[in-house]
Amino acid sequence: MGQVVLQIAGLPESALDAAAVFHAEWLPRARAGKEDLVLVFPAAPYDHRGWRIAAIQDLAREASPRRINAVAGDDARAIAETVAWLAQAPGITGQLLAVD
Repeated sequence: MGQVVLQIAGLPESALDAAAVFHAEWLPRARAGKEDLVLVFPAAPYDHRGWRIAAIQDLAREASPRRINAVAGDDARAIAETVAWLAQAPGITGQLLAVD
């Protein structure tokens, strides 16, 4: 089983609005897959962390035994390294990892 990366884009700046857009537009895509999934969020202010971690944890529980994780940041190299690490870490699921 492989790992799919879903690049999340186009979210509003407001945490409440971003959560609404994520749940309306991106959540159905995240649920549709049959493989492990890593969602990649752009960096955002601290008030986005709560809704993001709740969404990732709930997705991971729902998708078990598939693994669902997320990475947040803007550094392409750090994101790629973290995604590669997650592919080799079968015990990690339901996590939101911030990278610089």
